[in-house]
Amino acid sequence: MAKRVLVKFSGEALAGSEGYGIDTSILKFIAEEIKELVDNGVEVAVVVGGGNIIRGVNAAKDGIIRRTSGDYMGMLATVINGIAIQEALENLGLEARLQTAIEMHEIGESFIIRRAIRHLEKGRVVIFAAGTGNPYFTTDTAATLRASEIEADFLIKATKVDGVYDKDPAKFEDASKLDEVSYERALTDQIRVMDDTAIALAKENKLPIIVCNMFKKGNLLAIVNGDTSLCSVVK
Repeated sequence: MAKRVLVKFSGEALAGSEGYGIDTSILKFIAEEIKELVDNGVEVAVVVGGGNIIRGVNAAKDGIIRRTSGDYMGMLATVINGIAIQEALENLGLEARLQTAIEMHEIGESFIIRRAIRHLEKGRVVIFAAGTGNPYFTTDTAATLRASEIEADFLIKATKVDGVYDKDPAKFEDASKLDEVSYERALTDQIRVMDDTAIALAKENKLPIIVCNMFKKGNLLAIVNGDTSLCSVVK
């Protein structure tokens, strides 16, 4: 069993069928899945995107909002989602700490790696929000960075699909699921597991990335127990 993992959730997944905002039923489901890990002695960190509220690239696409400002808006969206996840976890009786890459003391702790690791060692879930704190970097890159910093056994990218495909399964009926993908293939074949910066960082730090369906109950626990049959592994 893995001792320490980081789980990356997309912001869009929190929106449910509405396509925007936060669906509290999904929030509750995510919290229950995380609690299952904690109850089994796994140290859990979380990164969540902000696409259910705003995406920096989209906000800046017509030039009215600068890309840097759009990205900061996206970082703030991840803080909103981080607060929601913290509340959902605490509602189940777990201890959770929100750490932000942009200082906002009334909301969460500033990101300090030693403090984050100490929280994990005490059985607290640590939620890393506000991305890396820098524009031009995605939350996928932030997740890979934080997973590397806390020395996680691997990074779980919890998505709406059950793994990595050679082409978009929503558009192509003949798309094939890939059980295992090398970092090199993910980069050279432009297989959109994560952005290239995140993949390159994972490769450099030998951090496996496991892509799974976040909506399959018990999937996270199965993965930390070594069952990757229902997902894809990038390593």
